[in-house]
Amino acid sequence: MLRIYGNRALKTLPGEATRPTAARVREALFNIWQGRVAGCRWLDLCAGSGAMGAEALCRGAAEVVGIEQSAAAYAVARENWQRVAQPDQVFRLFKGDVVNQLSRLKHQPFDLIYFDPPYISDLYDPVLERIARYGLLNPTGEVAVEHGTNGWQPTEISGLTLVRQKHYGTTHLAFYQVSSPDNSP
Repeated sequence: MLRIYGNRALKTLPGEATRPTAARVREALFNIWQGRVAGCRWLDLCAGSGAMGAEALCRGAAEVVGIEQSAAAYAVARENWQRVAQPDQVFRLFKGDVVNQLSRLKHQPFDLIYFDPPYISDLYDPVLERIARYGLLNPTGEVAVEHGTNGWQPTEISGLTLVRQKHYGTTHLAFYQVSSPDNSP
């Protein structure tokens, strides 16, 4: 079991198939985005057990949308979101490859996007490029990308600007915003 905001218990997956975001990283992210979550549209990419989306729901997100490839993780995330969502909140979860599933969301911009793929994967740049190309981020929104010390490192992405990075031990968060004349590379 995993505990989130309000001491709510969530179901987790056995074994090492998914890597839940560490409690201190979750807390740090929600502190950074404090005041932006309530009423927002949240996109959870590589949702795993759905802990981040569940936390967003518990903190008042109006809508949470997730994508998860693993059938077992998809089932757990769905159950967790059903457990915490209030009647006025909307959540949708898509099962499948994140790169392919993003096309379903074209031109449906989100306020906050959390992207936590397997650290050693080739998903980072293709997903970030599609977020920009498909118009998935509101002009005032932000993407947080979780990554490890080894493997992918934050780079400039056409249409997105890297605005800051945070480090929590071996876990790192890179934050992107929509490129504008004021913050373009």
